[in-house]
Amino acid sequence: MPDFVKDADWLDWDPNPTKPKFILPPGAVDAHCHVFGPGDQFPFAPERKYTPCDASKNQLFALRDFLGFEKNVIVQATCHGTDNAAMVDAIRHSNGKARGIATVSNDVSHSELSDMHEAGVRGVRFNYVKRLVDPEPDAYYHQIVEKIAPLGWHVVVYFEAADLAERWNFFTSLKTTVVVDHMGRPDVTKDVNGPEFALFLRLMQEHDNFWSKVTCPERLSSTGPDGYDDVVPFAKKVVDLFPDRVLSGTDWPHPNLKGHMPDDGKLVDFIERVATSEELRRKLLVDNPNRLYWKD
Repeated sequence: MPDFVKDADWLDWDPNPTKPKFILPPGAVDAHCHVFGPGDQFPFAPERKYTPCDASKNQLFALRDFLGFEKNVIVQATCHGTDNAAMVDAIRHSNGKARGIATVSNDVSHSELSDMHEAGVRGVRFNYVKRLVDPEPDAYYHQIVEKIAPLGWHVVVYFEAADLAERWNFFTSLKTTVVVDHMGRPDVTKDVNGPEFALFLRLMQEHDNFWSKVTCPERLSSTGPDGYDDVVPFAKKVVDLFPDRVLSGTDWPHPNLKGHMPDDGKLVDFIERVATSEELRRKLLVDNPNRLYWKD
């Protein structure tokens, strides 16, 4: 038996999603998802700020096939800290259909990075969401960037909209490709043309090494699961303005959600509302993620 108990208010992922009405194009990539444990095989980190349910690689791959994706990009979950074993195990067992994003410390060895690269890891994630992690000083992350540069890896950053101004100088100092999780978590109760989201758009406009995931309407919406109407203008604007630098993903198994657990089939249907032409959908789902993650 695992030696952990999931959080009392934890919402488990939906085991019976609906079949999407939107048929994904051949080669589509779920470019943001996770695995949790299983905890008896891959223990959760002692310093974690949440304890989730199990969400195994086999369950993720079954969902991939059911929804119609061909590939996954598996992002290291904060509940596993810098122990990337569960994520690496998943990509090693994917038959080449998955890539990974790791979380590492500044003392990570070159041999560890090389081993992860061979497995299929192609980037590292820096998390600045304080309810999930305790962020480190900029110098700490610069040391990591120096180590991953020879591998051609990129950086994924996760932050909330109100924190972008504080992090601006560090983010824009990065010379790698930088992928922003969930459009920088905009407050969708505010005006899509307002100053807060304009700062994020300026980041994308002025720095062409920045990409964005137009993901997680279930996290951002204040109106609930019936279409996530309030998120559509934000995501559509990013796709329209930066069609060659956007990615899509399910965020399965949806960690730390409150209120409701989304239907992953309906999240796939959301894609048509923000990428409104066949060309935009092909770039978002196929061309962009394959160019970024399967270039070698």
